Amino acid sequence: MNLFYYLDSCDTCKRIMKFLNLPDSVNLREIKSDPVSEKELEKLKELAGSYEALFSKRARLYKERNLKEVNLQEADYKDLLLEHYTFLKRPVLVYKDEIYIGNSKKTTEAASLALRQGL
Repeated sequence: MNLFYYLDSCDTCKRIMKFLNLPDSVNLREIKSDPVSEKELEKLKELAGSYEALFSKRARLYKERNLKEVNLQEADYKDLLLEHYTFLKRPVLVYKDEIYIGNSKKTTEAASLALRQGL
């Protein structure tokens, strides 16, 4: 299934959604009102290669909890991702079994190309 995980209050997510001009084949998933389940997170991890790749170190809670000072392991990243939606690096696009994580220009352009080509 093609999914776009985003946060409705995130202007960057909205900007990227508009830029990508997501086709009807991509379902939208607002992560605050409909958090990612453990099963879904495991699927995302398979595509991404690790929980850390899905984890946002820019999240406010990451800084508030001084997690930079902690040596986090994969299990810790998984637990934190399941604990609070803000730890998910966003947006995340899963399109035809490929994953595009975050808001970097390179990632956004790769996602756009995949969508245009129907990869």
